[in-house]
Amino acid sequence: MSGDRYPISDQNGVYFLTLTVIEWIDLFTRKDYSLIIVDSLNYCIEKKNLEVYAWVIMSNHVHLICRVKPPIGMSDFLRDFKKFTSKQFVKCINEISESREKWLLDKFSFEARRTGRATFFKVWRDDNHAIEIGDYIRLEDKMEYIHNNPVRAMIVARPEDYIFSSAIDYCDFKGLVNVTLY
Repeated sequence: MSGDRYPISDQNGVYFLTLTVIEWIDLFTRKDYSLIIVDSLNYCIEKKNLEVYAWVIMSNHVHLICRVKPPIGMSDFLRDFKKFTSKQFVKCINEISESREKWLLDKFSFEARRTGRATFFKVWRDDNHAIEIGDYIRLEDKMEYIHNNPVRAMIVARPEDYIFSSAIDYCDFKGLVNVTLY
């Protein structure tokens, strides 16, 4: 994507990704928005050849370790995922009792106009901080980083207690997203 210092060179490689809400807005403080991410990931796993090995949703960003199998590539997945979830967030903001409704929609609308990269609302930053995972040791390091994010943020004491993460899947239980255990 434009301005991304971490280009995706292998469209079907395994990547550590960070998808960030514009201006680091704490959008995912409501479960409604996090569930949009969960549902979208599960849809892409089922229909778009996405394999997710680890994930976590924090207040203003999402980390993924994933790959996309051919014929779809990582860039296509990210474009479609961000576009779809953005529309779902705006729809959800309008439907639920969101105390920040006007403020959120103003921010997302302003960012769309400012960048010219969206028609009405821009929710996600353009960059994905895509780091290709080349070996198992690096994968384990990134997975540990992802799963310990809610612990470092003092949301939970143990990674497996955070519902919006794949940590529970690696403790012999089933989480919200249909991950592929590595």
